[in-house]
Amino acid sequence: MYDIDFTVAVDAVGQWRATGRHTNALDTIQREGWDFLMEMDPHFSIAFPGEDRGGIMVRVVEAGDGTLTLTEAPDWDGSGNVTFDLA
Repeated sequence: MYDIDFTVAVDAVGQWRATGRHTNALDTIQREGWDFLMEMDPHFSIAFPGEDRGGIMVRVVEAGDGTLTLTEAPDWDGSGNVTFDLA
């Protein structure tokens, strides 16, 4: 789990987009975990305070300055192919 503060904007046709940042700076171990998850699959489920599980699937893109962009991913089926080197 990662806490993210984000702001949501909705366009004229009802599509939303959110931008934000990690609530707290990630330490080395958290950063490694985050990078690993992003490399595996940048799709996450959003859980709001008071919810046990999230109901909105999003795709997350992280810019070089740490800004996160979240877009709804309604067509994501939870599967994907991942290749990584364990050497």
